[in-house]
Amino acid sequence: MKLDNTVSAVVTGGASGLGEATVRALAARGVKIAIFDLQADKGEAVAAEVGGIFCQADVTSDDSIDAAFAKARAAIGQERILVNCAGTGNAIKTASRDKTTGAIKHFPIAAFDKIIQINLVGTFRCIAKSAAGMMTLDPQGPGEDRGAIVNTASVAAVDGQMGQAAYSASKGGVVGMTLPIARDLMAEGIRVNTILPGIFATPLMLGAPQNVLDSLGASVPFPKRLGNPPEYAVLALMMIENGYMNGEHVRLDGGIRMAPR
Repeated sequence: MKLDNTVSAVVTGGASGLGEATVRALAARGVKIAIFDLQADKGEAVAAEVGGIFCQADVTSDDSIDAAFAKARAAIGQERILVNCAGTGNAIKTASRDKTTGAIKHFPIAAFDKIIQINLVGTFRCIAKSAAGMMTLDPQGPGEDRGAIVNTASVAAVDGQMGQAAYSASKGGVVGMTLPIARDLMAEGIRVNTILPGIFATPLMLGAPQNVLDSLGASVPFPKRLGNPPEYAVLALMMIENGYMNGEHVRLDGGIRMAPR
C-alpha cells in the first residue's frame, strides 16, 4: 500500500503508547489520521500535533464505535488503514489461597469478561466495522489493496504468565482470528496481520518502579532493554506497505520467552 495524503487511517488506542507512536509514524508519511481513544485530553493533544482528528471511543460499545467511525469518515474520508492498539490487562490467579487466613477465592468472572470484551471483542468490533467501510473503496490499483488492518496481540498469547489467564486468552484470540479474518476478506483485497509485542516502554509499563523496569529489560536476550513504541510503529507500517504480508502474526520482543512469573 502506498502511504500518502490520499490515504486515511484509524488508530485505536492512539492517544498513547504503541498507538500514539503509530499515529505519529503514519502522519509523518502524510496519511490522514483519526485517533480513537477514551483519553480525550491526550487524544485531542496528539491529534492537534499531527493534524488529525480525535474521536472519543469505547471499543466495548457498538454505538460509541459507530459514532467514532462516522465522525472520522466525515472529517478525513473512509479509512484504508486500521491499526488496533486499544487494550488493557489485569493479573489475577485462576484460584488462590490467602497466605494469612487460608481463605480460597477464584478469578472474578466479571473481571475475566471485561478483558475479553476490551481486547478481543473490541478488536473484532473495530475490524468488522472498518472492513465493511473499506469494501466501498476502489483498490489503489490493479491487484492492489483496498485496505490493511494491523492488530495488537502480545507474547502473552503464547507465553502467558501466572495471573494472565484473561489477558492471554484475549490476546490468543486476536492471534487465532487473524488468519480466518484475512481469509474472509481476501476477495475484497483487505489484508490482516497481527503484532505480538514483548515488554514495551508504554505509559502503563513505565509506572512500575525503576528496579522492576531494569530487571525486565535485563531479561530480554537482546537488546537488553524494553522495546520502544516507535519500533512497534516501524513493523506496523511494514505490514501496511508490504502487499504480500497477509494473515500473519509476528513477535516483536527481542527474543524473549516469558517465564512462569
